[in-house]
Amino acid sequence: MKNIPLNERIIFALDVAHPDEAKNWVKKLDSDMKFFKVGLELFLAGGWDMVEYIIDRGNKVMLDLKFFDIPETVHLAVQQLKDKGVSLTTVHGNDAIIRAAVKDKGDLNVLAVSVLTSFDESDMRQMGMTGSVADLVLIRAKKALELGCDGVVSSALEAHAIRSQSSSDFIIVTPGIRPASTAVGDDDQRRIATAKQAIINGANHVVIGRPIRTSADPIATIKQLHEEIEQGLAQI
Repeated sequence: MKNIPLNERIIFALDVAHPDEAKNWVKKLDSDMKFFKVGLELFLAGGWDMVEYIIDRGNKVMLDLKFFDIPETVHLAVQQLKDKGVSLTTVHGNDAIIRAAVKDKGDLNVLAVSVLTSFDESDMRQMGMTGSVADLVLIRAKKALELGCDGVVSSALEAHAIRSQSSSDFIIVTPGIRPASTAVGDDDQRRIATAKQAIINGANHVVIGRPIRTSADPIATIKQLHEEIEQGLAQI
């Protein structure tokens, strides 16, 4: 937990529509942080060129495509990522899908998506599900661990329960992070927390996009977040 460099703790979400805009953000930020998330929107706009651009600058990439398809298709998709320099990727699905994703992944770290941070109890009731989001997250995290995933994507609110039942090398990545000064639900994220809370609860990395992108001084915001992370690390 404490051996991860501070400049790799934040995974900056490059949730922008154009590769040129994404590249500008990488150039602006990668002297202060070295981990970037490429999701569906940017990958469809920029493809492998975008991923390679980030890696070639000495940074790490979380390719967040949330693979969800028949098992063989997911297996073949993961094979396309092997030996491409991607550090983390995500899979979303049942046991068979997860098994297919991890069975021949090489050095690639595969993370299972537990429950999206835009999802809350009211969504569960609409789907006819009982219990709490926290219970569902823990069930899925335990299953991911059993099936050979390297970690999970989970909100910081459930990270403590996951960490208490997993090994120290199990990766927990938490989206829905806000700076302490602005930790309110002002967008589509519902289960949110501060970076400090996430680290104390057991997260390895925090995914942050909008609070940095919309900041009047993104570098100052990153430094503030690094301070919060260091405070969290001092308490574990």
